Amino acid sequence: MLRSAKLIADGTEFLCIIRDVSETGVKLRLFHAAPRAEILMIETASGQHYPMQLVWEANGEAGFRFLQPIDVDAFVKESGPYPKRPLRLRVQHPATVRMGNQSYDATILDISRQGARIAISTKLAIGQKFWLEADELPLFEATVCWRRVPEYGLVFGQLMGLEELAQRAERMDRPERSIAAE
Repeated sequence: MLRSAKLIADGTEFLCIIRDVSETGVKLRLFHAAPRAEILMIETASGQHYPMQLVWEANGEAGFRFLQPIDVDAFVKESGPYPKRPLRLRVQHPATVRMGNQSYDATILDISRQGARIAISTKLAIGQKFWLEADELPLFEATVCWRRVPEYGLVFGQLMGLEELAQRAERMDRPERSIAAE
């Protein structure tokens, strides 16, 4: 089984790959060290959450034990309350929106391989194109695909690789880290 998912520890989200699953546990491919938390969650693309505990970690993989046995068929089918969609990782990362010779401060609120959700005080139009610039990201051409002012959904002109997204998001500012630092 090779399917992407989110590993959630103390409110921080990490990208991972599900390698194997049974009713009592799961083996994950990680792009970082396993978070050290008493209870972790795995979230599938359909929004299902499964609480678990770390059992072992070696060579970029880790084994977790579910707190309660799961329905493996439902897990594999990713049946859940929401339709499957690309995984998004929550961040709280400063960015700049560049349009011609104008630039505006923005905050990236979540990011996926295909796009991001940003907050910005400048009003943007659906279909508007611009450049999104931020530490830890390449320069992305972005297009506004939805808006709920002051938040906007963006689609990138190029796709980020799964491992690239995992590593870049790991280095970005996270909401929980910001709170912990205060």
